[in-house]
Amino acid sequence: MTYEKIRLEAADGLAVITLSDPATLNAAGLDMARELTHAFGSIAARKVEARAVILTGEGRGFCSGANLSGGGAAGREPDIDGKPDAGSALESTYNPLVGLLRDFPLPIVTAVNGVAAGIGCSLALLGDIVVAAESAYFLQAFRRIGLAPDGGSTYLLPRLVGKARAMEMMLLGDKIPAATALSWGLINRCVPDGELMSAATAIARELANGPAALSIIRKLVWDSLDADWVEQLHAERHAQKAAGKTDDFVEGVSAFLQKRPAAFKGR
Repeated sequence: MTYEKIRLEAADGLAVITLSDPATLNAAGLDMARELTHAFGSIAARKVEARAVILTGEGRGFCSGANLSGGGAAGREPDIDGKPDAGSALESTYNPLVGLLRDFPLPIVTAVNGVAAGIGCSLALLGDIVVAAESAYFLQAFRRIGLAPDGGSTYLLPRLVGKARAMEMMLLGDKIPAATALSWGLINRCVPDGELMSAATAIARELANGPAALSIIRKLVWDSLDADWVEQLHAERHAQKAAGKTDDFVEGVSAFLQKRPAAFKGR
């Protein structure tokens, strides 16, 4: 597939996906969402060789939200009552994308530059490690146009920052600067603008050089958001069984006993 709204580069076990429509601050139209689904799907299917992924934006913004221009092209086809169905594009395109990211088999680092609004906020927060530039901010912009939050934000935000702050973000629609997001526990790192990609790349390379168990760990944590205590203990038991059968476990134990750094292969 030829990409027009994103770029995909991969080398040395690290894939970098860049939202590339800077004229719109990388607004996530249906075309961009479909390209993202294809790119992440290709990596998940091992058609692109990678052990970790960075998702970032080109130019002054990470993602300004859904692209509201273009009528039907923006996913606002008429419903049976003649009024637009603003949710149809969620069912057909955006929900499969965010579901793919949530269940992705590799660690994802999001490098958030500038605005992360609407669906862009969700894409940013779906990273397993979220690194934001000091100038970045997070915005639940839906109330400004009379719509409800989507992209999984009503699921993610209460679990990340609690009901009170989630309500504040969604009901008031205020910008949450990166420094505030860090203090709230919404993101992992806040770095100077000029250091964003170097910081994100350093973390992603550490993940790419890690054991196959990292994929198991991220699944355990994501699944824990919906599991009770007994379910999670069972999940840990089965995860440990899978991790214990990897070559990386054998290497890790050998390296520990030999007092040397482990050379993991991701398998």
